[in-house]
Amino acid sequence: MTIGTRVYTWLNGELVGTDEFGNKYYRHKKKLQGRERRWTVYKGITEASKVPPEWHAWLHHTVAEPLTEEATKAKGWQKEHLPNLTGTAHAYYPQGDARKNGERARATGDYEAWQPE
Repeated sequence: MTIGTRVYTWLNGELVGTDEFGNKYYRHKKKLQGRERRWTVYKGITEASKVPPEWHAWLHHTVAEPLTEEATKAKGWQKEHLPNLTGTAHAYYPQGDARKNGERARATGDYEAWQPE
């Protein structure tokens, strides 16, 4: 977090809540131009994909109030939220990718390249 964000949050921010990743969500103490200003202070690296869906909805004014703790509990069929892992050690690389020192399977001969007539 930059010093400017820290000072702005300290002077104008009202803490609304935190998520399971440690991100903190704030709203401006006063409504500016008729609309409430909302923002988040990330724990660790600033990465927008670390914001869970229920907080994303609140930040973008889809819902008026953040969801309750009961509403944020995942259903049995839902996967756990994961941030964007691109560019990290945990990024997905398919089998045979050069970054995994793998080799792709040879073509089987069933592919025929298109040739213009």
